[in-house]
Amino acid sequence: MVNESKKNDPRFWNKWYKAGAIRSEAYAFFDCDAPIDRIAEEIPTIRKLVETPRKLELHLSEISQADIKRYDSKLSEIASEAREADMRYVLSAKSTDMTNHQLADELSAILNQAYQSSLYNDGEDFRGGIFYKEEGRYISRE
Repeated sequence: MVNESKKNDPRFWNKWYKAGAIRSEAYAFFDCDAPIDRIAEEIPTIRKLVETPRKLELHLSEISQADIKRYDSKLSEIASEAREADMRYVLSAKSTDMTNHQLADELSAILNQAYQSSLYNDGEDFRGGIFYKEEGRYISRE
């Protein structure tokens, strides 16, 4: 049971984040013509270039019906819309040391660097979106 007087105090929640009791998450849905194994090969280089924290866990997968079913209902809806828009991939980030918003910022840096890499052709449009949960709803990182 949470003491209601502390529920909205950021210092209270920060303690739980630092203790590893709360796991933050953010998701990037994107399209890329490169095959998944080629993207996976580039991720360590991209992480190094954008200086991604070591404790940040990344998971790359193709958007599949199985992935969509394992998400909560709100994220499932976002993933379904991404798939319907012909986006092929989801890159998820998880950490116990960062907030959801900070993870979304990290995913943004990773995707910006990926766009500068050989994974994309010169002049190719980038299509994607990054989402993180805040106060019970998913926010699109602009």
